[in-house]
Amino acid sequence: MARTGRPREFDRDKALDAALTLFWAQGYEPTSLNQLKACMGNISPASFYAAFGSKETLFREVVQRYLETYGQVIAPLWDETLAPREAIEQTLRASARMQTTRSHPTGCLIVLGASNCSPENQPVQALLTAERERTRKGIKACVKRAVSNKELTASPATETLPTLFTTFLHGMACEARDGDKSKKLDAAITTLMQIWDSLAVKAKRRSQHQ
Repeated sequence: MARTGRPREFDRDKALDAALTLFWAQGYEPTSLNQLKACMGNISPASFYAAFGSKETLFREVVQRYLETYGQVIAPLWDETLAPREAIEQTLRASARMQTTRSHPTGCLIVLGASNCSPENQPVQALLTAERERTRKGIKACVKRAVSNKELTASPATETLPTLFTTFLHGMACEARDGDKSKKLDAAITTLMQIWDSLAVKAKRRSQHQ
């Protein structure tokens, strides 16, 4: 009697990457379990639940994987070896390139992945809200460091910078999803950074007259 071959092993990492791409393209709620199981290699319900537990648990793991890979574009915000202005500019430009790259879904999973959830999925929406808040705090810390280093002067205009940069960073997700190219966003970032420079110049001028 001929031996049957061993069953094909379940490639968890490959399945996770496939789920990441699907969630990124469609969002959490529109993505069904059947779509997930199909894109992950037509795995059985038993294999799915054994490997990931639930759709929400899978999504949380996907978000973590995204943060450790594509999401590293915002890592400069916490790199204190960089000047604050450089940290923010590097983050914006790297994010623009990542979000417009066509080798994966455009936009940002953290912004677009669960923007409009039903009440039962509020924990998923809260997960991404918390990640966006983390980014917001990173930008705010850069501006605060620039004020402490005398690169910027403390002023009402300077206080608006974290909101300005955060709004632009998160807004790029919609622009990228709607088809904007990296070159166009990059040019906009150059203009945006001129606002920082205008405040920095004012600070230098004031110090010269003191």
